[in-house]
Amino acid sequence: MAKVSKSLQQAIESLHIADVYLKATRAQSQDEFDPKFFDAQTELQVQQMHVVRRSEVIQIEGDGQLLRVYIRLGARWIMPREGDEPEVKAFVEGDYIAEYQMVVPLEQAAIDEFALKNASYHVWPYWREFLSSQCERLRLPRVVLPTTQFSRQ
Repeated sequence: MAKVSKSLQQAIESLHIADVYLKATRAQSQDEFDPKFFDAQTELQVQQMHVVRRSEVIQIEGDGQLLRVYIRLGARWIMPREGDEPEVKAFVEGDYIAEYQMVVPLEQAAIDEFALKNASYHVWPYWREFLSSQCERLRLPRVVLPTTQFSRQ
């Protein structure tokens, strides 16, 4: 297990999850792409996106501070092309906000480390459910995401 830095541990202890919600979503498949009748033998691949876009601390009147972390997640179905950009057949994206009640004021470095290394764990279950339901609604090939999946930072 990776060692947690002192500043990250302080952030974990000071920040209590308050809310996770979807701020925006985008989903589309190309006009000529009919996933319901798509040839399963074709080399369709799935690529994933995970970006912690930014964070901000908001002063709540009479209730302390709130940390908001903005996270963009996505999946796209592509056809690889030799020596060229892949052809995107369909995509699903979601912009999430994770909000945390700040019990003790934190240094910006601790907030940044928490946003980059910890906030996505709170958003991930919501993304998994959303992607699964969007795949069903759009009749896209099913994508099964693991419980968590983040690169080491």
